[in-house]
Amino acid sequence: MRLLPHRLDTTRGLLGALLTVFALVAAVLSTASAAHADTQICDTFGSTTIQSRYVVQNNRWGTDATQCITVTDSGFRISQADGSVPTNGAPKSYPSVYNGCHYTNCSPGTALPAKLNTISSAPTGISYSYVNDAVYDAAYDIWLDPTARKDGVNQTEIMVWFNKVGSIQPVGSQSGTATVGGRTWQVWSGNNGSNNVLSFVAPSAITSWNFDVMDFVQQAISRQMASADWYLTSVQAGFEPWQNGTGLAVTSFSSTVNTGSGGGGGGTTPPGQSSCQVTYGTSVWTDGFTADVTIRNTGSTPVDNWKLAFTLPSGQRVTNSWNATVSPASGAVTATAQSHNAQIAAGGSQSFGFQGSYSGTFAAPSDFTLNGTACTKA
Repeated sequence: MRLLPHRLDTTRGLLGALLTVFALVAAVLSTASAAHADTQICDTFGSTTIQSRYVVQNNRWGTDATQCITVTDSGFRISQADGSVPTNGAPKSYPSVYNGCHYTNCSPGTALPAKLNTISSAPTGISYSYVNDAVYDAAYDIWLDPTARKDGVNQTEIMVWFNKVGSIQPVGSQSGTATVGGRTWQVWSGNNGSNNVLSFVAPSAITSWNFDVMDFVQQAISRQMASADWYLTSVQAGFEPWQNGTGLAVTSFSSTVNTGSGGGGGGTTPPGQSSCQVTYGTSVWTDGFTADVTIRNTGSTPVDNWKLAFTLPSGQRVTNSWNATVSPASGAVTATAQSHNAQIAAGGSQSFGFQGSYSGTFAAPSDFTLNGTACTKA
């Protein structure tokens, strides 16, 4: 049948309309598919995996009120946080994303648990999004235990508080300040009835930061709250809300644990496995002193990016240093290598020094650890 011109135009119009409808349907389906890419979890201990590497968990344990999280490919957001608990007690939950093992639920392909003295570095990155109409802390948790534990409560918990809102405080009491990862922190220590807790609280909110987990682990070792032959079992980033919390989000998270010679050590012996000897020489006068420290590598392979940890006796305070950065100024301190002396060759040594003040009777530190491993004292 031959179509008349006006009928041909009508047919073309109908085809155009149909194509438009199909395009709209495709767009709707595409939007629906994208929307369903995010997963909502409201189960008390519900969890899922992201990036085939990390576990995201709802982890509501301190209240019966509803809590839901919306999980994205890069993190999660608290989409509903009902109820509240007293601010002088424990929080109502800890929704978080983690690498490692939490109550037998291990993240895919994780290197954890790993012995501390086999870890050369543990680089990590976290970005948070905050709200004001809630009482909460944004906490990065580091869990340590004498055994390669995958279930239950570990012996020591390190908490790094990136932010806190409201009249809440960490477990225990404040024991001073420390410089870790180039930042200054309030340091709190105590026990929550189940495990020891060492907390580092930022004086102002941090929204994003990349750091090495082992810098905080070394602080725990220096304070005798862990040992180099313990295990790192998991690292977790999330929120502890006491009141509300809707809208709080982890927008990105990354965690890598480098172990052995292939773990960022450039083919050298991992720093935690080194053998070492420390010579600590001093010149002392009334109210002041200088210390000249030599670290000798008694092992057969080089040590890279060395950090020497020791505790200054009460009343001593560092005023300046050379060939290393020594921080904090008192208490449990860490001397960190500079770029020109970052490697200690096999059978070789590196030296640094510092000047300080003191009150009372002068004494030298008794114990030294190089990258988490105890050294002998010459």
